[in-house]
Amino acid sequence: MTNADKRHDNDYYSEAEAAHLLGISVSQLHMLLDENVFNDGSKRPQDLKLLSSDLLLLEFWNRSIENPKVLRMPRR
Repeated sequence: MTNADKRHDNDYYSEAEAAHLLGISVSQLHMLLDENVFNDGSKRPQDLKLLSSDLLLLEFWNRSIENPKVLRMPRR
């Protein structure tokens, strides 16, 4: 069991840890964040820390790219 597996729900994950847990690269993580969170013209903060609930949404957004049953919200 890795250190990330032993965490509690309220712990923070670095971008690298989050990408690893999602099975994607950090650049793919940045793309997901830019498309779904920081899409109103605001810039993504450096050294972003993510919660387990953030990872759940990112996993959903990552999978929804290939799922035609999920309706995507229009860009702001």
